[in-house]
Amino acid sequence: MKITNKNENLACEFHKTYLTQIIYDLRMKIKYLVSGLFIFFISGATFAQRQTMRLTLDQVIDIAQKQSPDALQAKNRYLGSYWQYRSFKAGFMPGVSLSATLPRYSKSIQPVTQENGTVKFIPLQQTTSSLGLSATQNLSFTGGQLFMTSDLQRLDIKQVNSSTNYATNPVTFGIRQPLFKFNDFKWQRNIQPLYYQEAERRLVEDREQIALTAVSMFFDLLSTQISMKIQLTNLANNDTLYKIAKGRFNIGTLAENDLLQLELQLLSAQSQVENVKLDLENKIFSLKSYLRLQDDVAIELIPPTTTSSMKIESDKAIEQSEENRSGYLDFKRRLLEAQENVLKARANSGFSANLVALYGTTQSAPELANAYQNPRDLQQLTVSLQIPILDWGQAKGRVKVAESNQAMEKSSVEQGIIDFKQEVYLKVMQFNNQRSQVQIAAKTDTVAEKRYEVTKQRYMIGKIAITDLNIAQSEKDNARRGYFDALRTYWRNYFEIRKLTLFDFTKNEKIIVDPLEMRQLN
Repeated sequence: MKITNKNENLACEFHKTYLTQIIYDLRMKIKYLVSGLFIFFISGATFAQRQTMRLTLDQVIDIAQKQSPDALQAKNRYLGSYWQYRSFKAGFMPGVSLSATLPRYSKSIQPVTQENGTVKFIPLQQTTSSLGLSATQNLSFTGGQLFMTSDLQRLDIKQVNSSTNYATNPVTFGIRQPLFKFNDFKWQRNIQPLYYQEAERRLVEDREQIALTAVSMFFDLLSTQISMKIQLTNLANNDTLYKIAKGRFNIGTLAENDLLQLELQLLSAQSQVENVKLDLENKIFSLKSYLRLQDDVAIELIPPTTTSSMKIESDKAIEQSEENRSGYLDFKRRLLEAQENVLKARANSGFSANLVALYGTTQSAPELANAYQNPRDLQQLTVSLQIPILDWGQAKGRVKVAESNQAMEKSSVEQGIIDFKQEVYLKVMQFNNQRSQVQIAAKTDTVAEKRYEVTKQRYMIGKIAITDLNIAQSEKDNARRGYFDALRTYWRNYFEIRKLTLFDFTKNEKIIVDPLEMRQLN
């Protein structure tokens, strides 16, 4: 009978301690939740003094694509290519230039032919002035150049009898035309536009790479915020369990070894909170710096979800990649350049000629007005030849090298196309598989959380050992982190596919960046 009463008293005392610890548990949870929110959202600053930005993944990407350092570099790279292409096109427009010599003075002893045919060396002072206007037009279909000139010269000679003379060419038309030579103009008209089209597509690819960087930084911070929540929750739970364990130890129902183990877990949880807090500050600073946000702005990230209904067809992704990706234009350009080099080597290894033809008017007179009256015909025709006789195989060697390089380039391009298709196919397969992985991870997180709560309650009433509780807590934490890791992989795979295809599969449309808008922002 005394033993029964003693057991009843112990049970009563235990239940009183248990209820006291339950109340303490609630108080501590409230305390740590408030403290956690303070650290999580404010990160060491007063909440009222800071503006909080609640950002989704799409918003972070949009900000990064507009104002991140990478965005500015991408825009400037595009602008460089744009102005280079503008300069190239300007080379095929008529060019007008003005040249002048005002004046050129000379004082020397010059040989002067006399009327009787003899030559005398006479001290001579002369001043020459000239003014010329010329217009040129490159001919891309022949590789030649049309030109028109108009020029005026004045010659002042000072000696015993000073004199002034004017010479004019009012209008002169001409052509310079290489014969049997390689037409570089023609090939550049085919190749240079490809460079610019590559730059336009590369601009979109750069923006998609920025999106990938933003996704990584978003989930880096989000994962750290989730870790902070986990550690704060674990700290509250460990503190509660330690307080309850002390009560159970005092009444003799818990071994000292278990109490010490719980105390070590509590100290470890406190240390983990401080470590994660420092990591959180670093991740916040990195994201703010990349997005170029003000320091007094607090960031709260909204976790994204998956688009469970979206499934990407690999054939469509490969088709869009071939149509939109800059790499395929690079392949086409490289093949054209290899063919150009072969034809250039062949053309420059044989017979060649140059034709220069002029037709216009000319006149000279002591007075300027008379120099433009009754002009005479000006005609000139020049044909120059270059015939290689012996070069010891240099020309043939250049042709063979160009042909070998062309074959190598063709092989490299063929392999590159295969690799591109394989890359897109594998990435699509990973993305489609990752949808189910996210769903499994979400279910695992829910089950692990529920299992931990059940295990904790059983431990509190003494049904299981501390080892089982530690296992359940570890599984809970790993499941929560595993879910967000799966979510990170899902969205990273999606944006990698966007970069490889330049196609938005959620909107079912091609990703386009307005080049005019980029130029206006400059």
